[in-house]
Amino acid sequence: MTKEPASDLFAARFNDAGFAILAFDHRRFGESGGAPRQIVRFDEQVADWHAAIECATGLPDVDPDRISVWGFSLAGGHVFRVAADHPRLVCAIAQTPLVDGPAVAPHALRSMTPLAALRLFCRGVADALGGLVGRPPLLVPTAGPRGAVASLTTSDAMDGDRALDPDRRHANWEQTVAARIALQIGRYRPGRHASRIRCPLLVVVCDQDQSVLPGPAVRAARNAPRSEVVHLTGSHYAPFLEEHEQAVAAEISFLEKHLEPRDPR
Repeated sequence: MTKEPASDLFAARFNDAGFAILAFDHRRFGESGGAPRQIVRFDEQVADWHAAIECATGLPDVDPDRISVWGFSLAGGHVFRVAADHPRLVCAIAQTPLVDGPAVAPHALRSMTPLAALRLFCRGVADALGGLVGRPPLLVPTAGPRGAVASLTTSDAMDGDRALDPDRRHANWEQTVAARIALQIGRYRPGRHASRIRCPLLVVVCDQDQSVLPGPAVRAARNAPRSEVVHLTGSHYAPFLEEHEQAVAAEISFLEKHLEPRDPR
């Protein structure tokens, strides 16, 4: 899990259910180190997951054979790669995951005005080239309304603040990303690793999700040998909003089933 506001809503409920939570920020974001800031590098972020799992296995009172992972949106996509590479995980949860960039990118582009899409692409190219010569990253908002030059302008993209930080407790939450993400996300396909996942996998999809779309996640889940899919009504952030109780209940039930104490015999 991450230490971004999203984790606050679910971590408290998971703790109430008796699960210990290790939360972290990906490098270059939030409270983690790493510079330059706000740059998404998929391999780096997946490496951070591996490091977090390694850290968890060494904590007091933690059974290294009873560790699960949870991720949302882009991090939910990372869960597919992480679970495929860690056969000791007891289970994994991917909530509204981004699993297939090529399938999602055309829809995301259609949500932009042509001029905004062109400006984002040009800024992404300039950012990528500037990074090669050590220039600071060119940042864009992570989400914006249609017509804005932002990483995502789908109809549900602007629900993030209301969903993830409803009490406005994270005043310093930096909601920008290096513009080069626009050149990368359309090639990222973590769902391809589904067939290598040996632990039970829960995939939570929202049937009206406009940010990552439900179809790619459902198709990826079919390729995981021990997968379950839970369908919720609503858009990308529904698990934190109107479908919060249903999402939490499904995920805690899944964890209880697979993390129950083992018979000492």
